[in-house]
Amino acid sequence: MNTPLSDLVVLELSGEFATRYCGKLFAEQGARVLQAYQPDDRHIGYGGQSSAALASWLDSGKQRVDETDVEPDLVIAGQYPSDIATAQSFVERCRKPPVLLGLTWFGQTGPYAPWRGSDSIIQAMTGVAHAFGPVQGPPVVPQGHAPQTVAGATGFIAAMACLLARATGGSELRVDVNVFESHMCLSEHSGPGFEASGVASARRGVNRFFPVYPQTIFRASDGWIGITALTPQQWQGLCELIGLPDLARDPAYATTDQRMAQAQTLDGILGPALEKLPTAQLLLEGQKRRVPIAPVPDMAQVLQTPHWRERGSFRNYSMISSEGASLTFEGPAMPFRLHRQVSTQAAQALRSETVAQIERKKDAGPLCGFRVLDLSMGWSGPLTGRHFADLGAQVIKVEACAHLDWWRGWNALEAGDPPPHETKSNFNAVNRNKLGITLDLSSARGVAVLRDLAATCHLLIENYAPGVLNRLGLSAAALSDVNPKLVYISMGAFGSAGPWSHFRAYGSTTEQASGMCFLNGESDWPPSMQHTAYGDPIAGIYAAVASLTALWGQQAQGSSAVGTTIDLSQVECLFQLAAAGLVAQSATGTAPSRSGSHRPTSAWSGCVRCAGPDDWIAIDIEDPALLTRRLHTAGIAHTDSDQTPAAAIGRWAAGRDSGSACRLLQQAGITAGPVTPASALLEDPHLKATGFWLRADRRHVGSHWLPRAPYAINAMAPPLKWPAPTLGEHNQVVLASVLGMSNSEIEALQDQGIIGTVPTV
Repeated sequence: MNTPLSDLVVLELSGEFATRYCGKLFAEQGARVLQAYQPDDRHIGYGGQSSAALASWLDSGKQRVDETDVEPDLVIAGQYPSDIATAQSFVERCRKPPVLLGLTWFGQTGPYAPWRGSDSIIQAMTGVAHAFGPVQGPPVVPQGHAPQTVAGATGFIAAMACLLARATGGSELRVDVNVFESHMCLSEHSGPGFEASGVASARRGVNRFFPVYPQTIFRASDGWIGITALTPQQWQGLCELIGLPDLARDPAYATTDQRMAQAQTLDGILGPALEKLPTAQLLLEGQKRRVPIAPVPDMAQVLQTPHWRERGSFRNYSMISSEGASLTFEGPAMPFRLHRQVSTQAAQALRSETVAQIERKKDAGPLCGFRVLDLSMGWSGPLTGRHFADLGAQVIKVEACAHLDWWRGWNALEAGDPPPHETKSNFNAVNRNKLGITLDLSSARGVAVLRDLAATCHLLIENYAPGVLNRLGLSAAALSDVNPKLVYISMGAFGSAGPWSHFRAYGSTTEQASGMCFLNGESDWPPSMQHTAYGDPIAGIYAAVASLTALWGQQAQGSSAVGTTIDLSQVECLFQLAAAGLVAQSATGTAPSRSGSHRPTSAWSGCVRCAGPDDWIAIDIEDPALLTRRLHTAGIAHTDSDQTPAAAIGRWAAGRDSGSACRLLQQAGITAGPVTPASALLEDPHLKATGFWLRADRRHVGSHWLPRAPYAINAMAPPLKWPAPTLGEHNQVVLASVLGMSNSEIEALQDQGIIGTVPTV
């Protein structure tokens, strides 16, 4: 399925990086994407030839046109409200109104709506920058275009859902997405978590993120190695790997909380032991012990890694250099592969509808009528399922009786009132609007029930450890016999094919393996992570992109549609966010140098302390010609003795809090934002004013905060239908309404332990 979107016409009417990246996602899947404007490439990438190469990667496969001659299916515009207004006028003149996707920095309403945005500022305002850097500060703003990339992918999700709805008679014509709320995917659980636990966000030092230790990067004898040891078994495996088995038996280090409290001491023990061993040995022997371990490569090493070469993770792009010569370079390919899955048995009556047969219900969401089987755990897969649930699909979350979603708790289940596994704010945030059931998948009867459920679904999501579902008889090939049209997405960290496909990983491991750690931070730092589990939410977004693409491709095939398997690599998803660095390495032969918060394409950017002890603002002045004028407009005196603007801005900001300082700077036309701790985002005035935080009530938890979906359809955000399910809460309703089981059949499953809850210890 190389061109599943080949019947779509997409028009980019305006745009910065986010809108252009959204268009790229359509073009990469075969859509005809037309640009009706001249892109401005001055502030993307790392400057010079690397910026030109990044622009070529961004706009590959698109055509420049005059929009008056086009009748598109989708119009993409942004990233300021005036751009959206112009696009709306165009849409209203079309004979058949297309879907309009409006991508802005901060949305159309709320106190930040008129503010200027940039990737730096969004990183600061969404909690990412505050936790990145030395304890004493300053916080460091990561490089690249991650916020706009995430927003472009989020816009794709909402737009594709509306296009699918229109194919079945829906009237969804307008989608609104903003960069600020889209990038909240990385920190949306922190505020609710703070309310539940009282643990506030804090900088704990480079490569130190609460609550897991070790979850960091160490020197090996020939490079760098990333290690995450969360469970007791992983900690034991790591200690045995480096020849320190007694360390694993020391009760002082038994839990991750205890290890975090003594991280500095453990650094002094683990570091010297790891530095004696080469990365290849640590990788292979660690993975044999089921410890999530990965080499930490720089840009050049990523591009040459045999696993990624075998998977075709990079492909060739071309550009014309400043000297007029043709130049070929490599850039990230899409992080997923779509393959047709033909049943090995003769065609049979199918219990799931085709897309064209879906019965829509008024105001039920653009994906109403789709059914999703969510077998995933943790953050990545469940976030994919949540996008489908928010957009109106019926999502059935299945937890195996012996292996609950590990975000309910990764140690042995403990008794309590309320049960501890029912109180985890992370789980509650990412599983809202889903139905929840439990099944014993170690039993033949439990597997048979799951196969029956799969026969009724359009999509199955799984992020189990490699090989687990195959051994249970629940592989894509096995399920194609009961549902020849099923879309089946596997979300392995390193993908479903290639020499590393069986490796275990967490979201921290995927960041360590992606090369991003050599793009961010100061030049004298070790390779540096910027998040506790960066890869998880990013993979969840791209899995939704891939799944919607496959569903559209099946709609185009009609009655001849067959099943689709999707091989997604969570590490490859992060290549999309590291594209500027990877393209620069390939096009120029030189890796970008790390420069802290300063961006090479800005006149000046960085973080400045305000009046409070840990109160900071981030500033990004992109145009050198406007630097002095903008500072003067804001009332900032820049003297000859000031070697950088930071000194002048620092004097000015020292007597102000970050909120008032940013308001004054924005009024002067300076792109600025507060460096907000993730746990403080519940109090962000814009998020409060726009209703981003929703209040829900759930058994065992009571009233609690949840984040809103990061898009609006026809000016309405998707509703909160119900909170995350308690364990096995919907066993009865799902088995009865979906499979037509009688009460006696369901009671028999309960008596046999096929469904039910897990005893605590």
